[in-house]
Amino acid sequence: MVSFTKAEKEFLLQNEACRVATCHDNVPHVVPVSYVFEDGLFYFATDLETRKLENIKKNGRVALAVDIYDSSVGNRAVCVQGTAALIERGPEFKRLYAVFQKRFEWVRRDPWKEDEAPFVRVTPTSKVSWGLSR
Repeated sequence: MVSFTKAEKEFLLQNEACRVATCHDNVPHVVPVSYVFEDGLFYFATDLETRKLENIKKNGRVALAVDIYDSSVGNRAVCVQGTAALIERGPEFKRLYAVFQKRFEWVRRDPWKEDEAPFVRVTPTSKVSWGLSR
């Protein structure tokens, strides 16, 4: 399991958007998503019939970047590569849904149920960061 420094954890907990990269037939696909970072793992939701979900089903290797680019204060980022697992129902789905519902207004505005849109858990296998205190 990849470990994160205190500065990396603080940065990841302060942000809510990242870019997720998936791949199909050697064609990369990158999209922004809202995420939650817990215990060294990343979680995001995805709609059914999206390119990213289809890609993850075929190839569970993903990358994500949480970054802030502002040359006046310095660029900061945490980028990870990892493996994705789908969470479509059950106790973990319900727990994650409650976390997302509390954190994100868009979830409260457009709710969904089990089997309507899964969560994706990303387990990092490598990471790099910059612009953060060590």
